[in-house]
Amino acid sequence: MAEISVRKFVTVVDEVLHEFGPPPPESRLRGAVMAVIENPFAGRYVEDIQPFMEDLRPLGLEMANRLVKALGGSVESIEGYGKGAIVGASGELEHAALWHNPGGYAMREVLGDAKAIVPSTKKVGGLGARIDIPVTHINASYVRSHFDAMELGIPDAPRANEMVVLLVMTTGPRVHNRAGGLKASEIKGEDGLR
Repeated sequence: MAEISVRKFVTVVDEVLHEFGPPPPESRLRGAVMAVIENPFAGRYVEDIQPFMEDLRPLGLEMANRLVKALGGSVESIEGYGKGAIVGASGELEHAALWHNPGGYAMREVLGDAKAIVPSTKKVGGLGARIDIPVTHINASYVRSHFDAMELGIPDAPRANEMVVLLVMTTGPRVHNRAGGLKASEIKGEDGLR
């Protein structure tokens, strides 16, 4: 198992009080944790890259725990999540795809019984590249009130030989959601969709 070389962690928390409407009883938090890591495949083609997913698992768990702590420390308050990765210019999109499994399963493990697939995105980008991380409800992907996204990036990352791996969590729906659809209170929890 290879050791992951982390250059830095960046944590961001947005507290959303309102969006042109009346303030809700409680503000909503949207948080992200990003890790800038060395890409062991940068600059060359490697056929068998799947073992790196296992190497990333401890980092995923550490990041998920950091994010829960940044959002108040209670897994019960987390209602939405998403993930993504930006790979530097000497890497390939498939390297970013290796984060899907360890990032998603880490959040589901830390949150306990989350049933929905963790939405994700990935890209190749240079220094300061930004990425929109999609967010859905942790137990039912069809809950429209929790469809959200965070635009994220780090000014000095990723360098050509690096990757930025990202996790996002939220403590509730969009502040003034009124687009209808399945409500969180109506989740059946059978398949991660409804």
